[in-house]
Amino acid sequence: MKKLLTILTILLINVSFIQAQAFKDAWAFGFGFSYPKLTSTNISHSMANYGGYLSIQRNFTEHSGLRLTANYNSFSGTWGANQSQTTTITSLWGGLDYLYYFVPCESLSPFFTFGVGAVNYSHDNPEQPSPNYDKGIELQIGFSLGAEASLGENWKLKPELGIYSVGTSFFDGKWLTDGGGLIGSSTDAFMKFDLGLQWYFSKGEPSKICQLYDGIEQRDMTDYDKIEEIVKQHIPKQVVKEVVVEKEVPSRNDRIILMGVNFDFNSAKLKPESYPILYHAAQIMLENPDITVEVQGYSDNIGSEKNNLKMSQMRADAVKNYLVARGISVDRISSAGYGSANPIGDNKDAAGRAMNRRIEFKVFR
Repeated sequence: MKKLLTILTILLINVSFIQAQAFKDAWAFGFGFSYPKLTSTNISHSMANYGGYLSIQRNFTEHSGLRLTANYNSFSGTWGANQSQTTTITSLWGGLDYLYYFVPCESLSPFFTFGVGAVNYSHDNPEQPSPNYDKGIELQIGFSLGAEASLGENWKLKPELGIYSVGTSFFDGKWLTDGGGLIGSSTDAFMKFDLGLQWYFSKGEPSKICQLYDGIEQRDMTDYDKIEEIVKQHIPKQVVKEVVVEKEVPSRNDRIILMGVNFDFNSAKLKPESYPILYHAAQIMLENPDITVEVQGYSDNIGSEKNNLKMSQMRADAVKNYLVARGISVDRISSAGYGSANPIGDNKDAAGRAMNRRIEFKVFR
C-alpha cells in the first residue's frame, strides 16, 4: 500500500510539468482497480476487499459529460460471537453518472459525479439468511469526487472516491439495521476508492477557453520614437572648440512615463507585459552609453505615505535590477521612490490608481 501511495504521489507531482489541453468534446475509455468498504457496522471489515471497473465516457463540453460504468466488488468480513463467522458479499453493478469538471484547462483537473444505477449482489454466509432474499437487484445512487491527472497527450491517471447507497437494508446480510444509506434510514451503503487510467481515444476541436489564462491582449501605449528622441537630445555633442558649458538642469521634458510598466496593489513584482517595454529601454541605453537614468517608482494613495514610499522604492529597485541584468552598468542607474506624489491618474477610481502604480525615467547627461 505504501508503494502504491508513493507511486501515486510521484505521478501527481510530475503532472505539473505537463501542459493540459481541453477539447470541446471527447470520448474516453477507463479501467482500473477498486477498494470498496461497507459503511455498516453489522459485520467487521477486512482489508481483503477488492474490485475493478470499466467505463465509457462522453464529454459534451469542456466542463460536463456522461459516464457509463460496469463494476465488480467483493466485500469480506466476520460476524457472530467472537467474530467466528465469515461472510463474503459479491456485487456486480452498473451506473450512469453525470460528471462536472471544475478546471478543465489544468493538468490536474478535479471533478464531481452524481449517478444512478442497479446492483446485483449475493452473500455466501449472511448473518440473517432469507430463502427469498439471499440475492437480488436493487436501485443504487451515489456521488463521488475525483481528479484527472495528465500523463501525456491521450492518457490520464484517475483517482476517485465515492459513496453509494443501495435500496435495501439486506446488502450487508442483516435486515432492517442502520447501514448508513442515503435511500431511507435503514438502507445500506458502501464507499469505494478507484485508481485507474483514462484513454481519450477520440477528441473534438481544441477548446479556446484555456486561452483566457494567457490574459487579455493589451495595446502597447509606449511612444518608443519619443523615448529615443529624448534620449538622443541628451547625448553629448562633440566639442570642436573650448567653450563654457553650463550644467543643464533637467526639465519636465526629461520625464518619461513607461506606459505599461504598472504593478498590482501592494506589489513590486514586474508583470509579464512590462518586460518588452523595459527590454526596449535597455536597448536604447546600451546604444547610448553616455546617458544616466534615475528610475522613479510611484504608488497610489491607498495606505500610509510611509508604506507608499517604501513600496515605490521597491518598484524602482525591481526595474533597476532588471536593467542591470540586461547589461546596463549599475553606475548609470539610480533608483528612488516617490510614494503617491505626482499622480497621473485619478486616485478616486481603480483605473486611476492602477495608472499611478507606475515607473518613470528621468534622463541625465
